[in-house]
Amino acid sequence: MWLLVYILHEDRFLTEVLEELIETGVSGATILDSVGMFHYLTQEIPIFAGFRSLLEGTNPQNKMLLSVIKEKKLLKQSIEAIDHAVGGIAKGERGVLFTIKIDHFLGPEISDSSSS
Repeated sequence: MWLLVYILHEDRFLTEVLEELIETGVSGATILDSVGMFHYLTQEIPIFAGFRSLLEGTNPQNKMLLSVIKEKKLLKQSIEAIDHAVGGIAKGERGVLFTIKIDHFLGPEISDSSSS
């Protein structure tokens, strides 16, 4: 079981990402609003206010998508689906994706359509 974390820098891709994940068989995800450290510092800490001009034209809000995925095959398909939905994560500032192996899980059973 893995935790898939995708921090999407351009929220215009969120609908496409979610549609691709549903088509892949992901049965659920949590979406959180998040702010990067640099944006926070330039807005909230006066000493960093001079750096605001470096952020012009960038979105201060990110979307963080979290999904627990049971099967390795679905994890791989999900990563490929997200990459496809945003036109390549490595291009521009499309975000950051990583996974974390889950050793312990308590809660409702996770159902992956790929394991049915």
